[in-house]
Amino acid sequence: MDKLTLTRQFGIQFGIFLGRYREGIGIVAVRVTYLSTFPLSPQKPNSALRKVARVRLTSGFEITAYIPGIGHNLQEHSVVLVRGGRVKDLPGVRYHIVRGTLDAVGVKDRQQGRSSAL
Repeated sequence: MDKLTLTRQFGIQFGIFLGRYREGIGIVAVRVTYLSTFPLSPQKPNSALRKVARVRLTSGFEITAYIPGIGHNLQEHSVVLVRGGRVKDLPGVRYHIVRGTLDAVGVKDRQQGRSSAL
């Protein structure tokens, strides 16, 4: 069958890529609800325990977002702002939490680069 028939009879859609924005974050930043924190170890050759958070979007999806900077005050049910931008050495982490907005305070004792609060 040709694509036109498949689309009309069965509702199959072609040419739609659902992988990258399946969470629905196609905008600059979105408010989410914070669920939990856990450390992730990066890929080779790096070694650390990077702090990441599990957050829930208003659409119901749960995503993993990186918490930049040293220390944080986040706890369950905090409302935070999430922007796009992956962390290169953490697999599956494609979002960043914006520090200094909503319930996520800026980095303590930070003197430079505090307008963006990392």
